[in-house]
Amino acid sequence: MPAKIYRPAKTAMQSGKAKTHKWVLEFDQERPRVIDSIMGYTGSGDMRQQLKLVFDSRELAEAYAKREGIDYRVIEPKDATRKSVSYSDNFKYTRTQPWTH
Repeated sequence: MPAKIYRPAKTAMQSGKAKTHKWVLEFDQERPRVIDSIMGYTGSGDMRQQLKLVFDSRELAEAYAKREGIDYRVIEPKDATRKSVSYSDNFKYTRTQPWTH
């Protein structure tokens, strides 16, 4: 059963970066989900899809997958590049754009 190894992105609900430095091994869906005809619940007989293994580094996650014989793919994280701007930059006389209210 294939799995993916990735580093989770920052949550949109908070500005902090908690839980973004760990690597996660998550199994792909093996069987399609089934809708219960009476209650309308969605279910699946695929128990591995519920597993989410957390590792301190990418190398540990890859070593675990190799040791257990799991086919895996690594999804590289996309780090945001931001330049730091200070508040005083708004009032520089060398500013290229005019400052308006």
